[in-house]
Amino acid sequence: MATLLRKMWESVSNRSCSGSGSNSNSAERFCRVLDSPLGVFDQIPSDILIQILKLLGPKEAAKFTLVCKAWRWLASDNRLWIYFLQNYQLEPWDTIFFAEINLSSGHPLPTLVGQMPQLSFKRIFGLREQVPGAVIIDGGSGYCKFGWSKYDRPSGRSATFLEFGNLESPMYTRLRHFFATIYSRMQVKPSTQPVIVSIPICHYDDTESAKASRRQLKEAICAALFDMHVPAICAVNQATLSLYAAKQTSGIAVNIGFQVTSIVPILNGKVMRKVGVEVVGLGAIKLTGYLKELMQQNNMDFESLYTVRTLKEKLCYVAIDYEAEKSKDTRASFEAAGEGWFTLSEERFQTGEILFQPRLAGLQTMGLHQAVALCMDHCHSAELAGDPDWFKTVVLSGGTACLPGLAERLDKELRELFPPQLSSGIKVIPPPYGADTAWFGARTIGNLSTFPGPWCIKKKQFRKSGLSLI
Repeated sequence: MATLLRKMWESVSNRSCSGSGSNSNSAERFCRVLDSPLGVFDQIPSDILIQILKLLGPKEAAKFTLVCKAWRWLASDNRLWIYFLQNYQLEPWDTIFFAEINLSSGHPLPTLVGQMPQLSFKRIFGLREQVPGAVIIDGGSGYCKFGWSKYDRPSGRSATFLEFGNLESPMYTRLRHFFATIYSRMQVKPSTQPVIVSIPICHYDDTESAKASRRQLKEAICAALFDMHVPAICAVNQATLSLYAAKQTSGIAVNIGFQVTSIVPILNGKVMRKVGVEVVGLGAIKLTGYLKELMQQNNMDFESLYTVRTLKEKLCYVAIDYEAEKSKDTRASFEAAGEGWFTLSEERFQTGEILFQPRLAGLQTMGLHQAVALCMDHCHSAELAGDPDWFKTVVLSGGTACLPGLAERLDKELRELFPPQLSSGIKVIPPPYGADTAWFGARTIGNLSTFPGPWCIKKKQFRKSGLSLI
């Protein structure tokens, strides 16, 4: 560090002396600036000094805050530490900024209308470096994703519904076995790290029985984890985590799960069950089953449903205009492992079309766009305090929601259902991290500068106060 700074000073001194040819004058200037606030660097513009500190890196830059007040002021500049957050942290800068502004204080989330809190990004960087990290377990309706919050992606996944049955059933023994298996696969002791666990979107109603079922599920999850000596637990529902992954605190989370699709209104991180959660009896398994029927009708042979699911993921899409798509040549091929090549044509967009026209598959249920529009209408009628357009942001999640063209088609259908004054401002966001969107929302929490503080509950607190702290 000293060598780099010495070379930089010599370079600046030489440039300032060029044309004078006087080394003695340079020496005199060097002696004069020794008494200035920044010593020999007082003649160098602050933006150049910040560039020097960027080259040194965050650890060395932090040491300059101990030299004197002038260096402390310079080395604490937010521009410098924003640069370090952008280049030395795992998460993208816009995610870090969103999280530290909106999520650092935990629940209830702050209502930031036209105001921006003052942040010290030097302090945030230091705290984020010290965050212990967390084990993240996102037990979806079909597949569980797990990993460490310091990883850039989930380290593994398991077929939840095949190995452990219905995870929504609050059975202590089954949950204990489920979590023990996840920790075994991660090769980590439960007592070493806090855990962030996503709560499945279930028991949708605002009735007393539904509330009791949700509470029972959370209690069973916490009891199983604390009995495994987990130090702290953060439990957040999957819809909210998907919203956080999209850098939103309010909006409508649309999760296309394994068996059903849920449409969940969320305001400032809180599920608005009183407004109404919509559920469509149409999920990923129905789309896979419908593609299977179409392939059988066209005499295509395959050995397993896994092959059909793979073809759905690799070849299928949602048409922006279903009728117009029929006149196009849409043939495409994919080689399935162990089964050879498959060529699909109209099946590619017919599969996803049942999300909007369920009757094509013989299903008596609302289309996705109709269910989302109904939820939006309820939100609009509720006239809740805050941003009147909070419900116009729609965030998609779930593996099936990754079908190309789905977000654009849903946006189009919603605009056609509403008058201009309501359709203005509607924004449909495709899954920010694909099928792992909820897991990444949990990672955003796990890497907060304040984690685990305001987000977690410890065993002693759980035994004393129950779920009131979650």
